[in-house]
Amino acid sequence: MVRPRGGARTKGGEALPVNVEGGTQQVELAAPSVWEAGGVAATQPAWYALWTRSHCEQLVYDQLAARGFRPSLPTVDIWSRHGSLRHLTRSPMFPGYLFMHHAMDKPSYVEVRKVRGLVRVLGERWDRLPTIPDGEIDAIHRIADARIPVLAHPYLQEGQRVRICRGPLADVEGILLRTKPTKGLLVVSVELLRRSVAVEVDCTCVTPA
Repeated sequence: MVRPRGGARTKGGEALPVNVEGGTQQVELAAPSVWEAGGVAATQPAWYALWTRSHCEQLVYDQLAARGFRPSLPTVDIWSRHGSLRHLTRSPMFPGYLFMHHAMDKPSYVEVRKVRGLVRVLGERWDRLPTIPDGEIDAIHRIADARIPVLAHPYLQEGQRVRICRGPLADVEGILLRTKPTKGLLVVSVELLRRSVAVEVDCTCVTPA
């Protein structure tokens, strides 16, 4: 998977800009709410969400990988403009966030918190960190690897849930929004982030989940 290359302190929840090469679109991030899920030190690897400073996703990714962790930074193609020229670049699917797969204990948590560019691991404290279901992460990875057009989309909780039955996204599940008789948007969400992305799908390739 191709990854983009990416500080100031955050204040009031927003991700402040930092100087980066090439430049990408600045995204202001609302502070995540207090998560209700709790837990204890993980004995099995699970997916966690990490909140970064603006444009620091790649910086955090590289440091985590160098320390032996397993980070994930799903990216998508976006059009970027420099002067009068437009070109396609890879940028984070969820600006300001990346994911990490690990059996989180206190030493690991302390090590992760040392990483430059990281705001925090989402959760109340090291032994009360909410995890992300494997199915949500798998769907996000499948979309990123398919290199198909991806749109940011408002977070959805209700709607007709479907499963793609063939093609590069076979078995990916999401909420279907029909836009044309045979076309629709498949909305895939990461509930912990309360963020969604959407891809156009052929409605003849979906079945109720």
